[in-house]
Amino acid sequence: MRKNKNRGYQKLRVWNDAIDYYVQTCDVFRGFPYELKRVATQAIASADSVHRNISEGYCRRSINEYLYFLNIALASLGESVSGLHAYWKSKQITEKQFQTLEILAYKLENGLLKLVESLEQKRKRGDWIDHLMVKESNAIYESE
Repeated sequence: MRKNKNRGYQKLRVWNDAIDYYVQTCDVFRGFPYELKRVATQAIASADSVHRNISEGYCRRSINEYLYFLNIALASLGESVSGLHAYWKSKQITEKQFQTLEILAYKLENGLLKLVESLEQKRKRGDWIDHLMVKESNAIYESE
């Protein structure tokens, strides 16, 4: 098994949940008709942005930058969820597709919010430790 401290984000539950959310989003929007390709592309892009921002913030190794990118991930998730509501109301996706993605997004959003809150507290207390990033992040996220 390859080990790389900078790839520790791959062990984060929140990152893995974001990957799952992206995969499910792709499954729903992949088959959209040509006239809705722009909508499908945007839905997939906003879901894709969530896991990418979690990893980018983690790799920056600074608590301030980590929090900055986690907040961007939350914003991308908000954009994605807003789209889900619009697509469901316009009958572009089914109730089942909406519920599947909504449940995943809710779990992911709550996990991200808890992680951000905890990291903000650590920043305030001054007890951020770079080498415990995965352990601390998973402990926070699992405490739902």
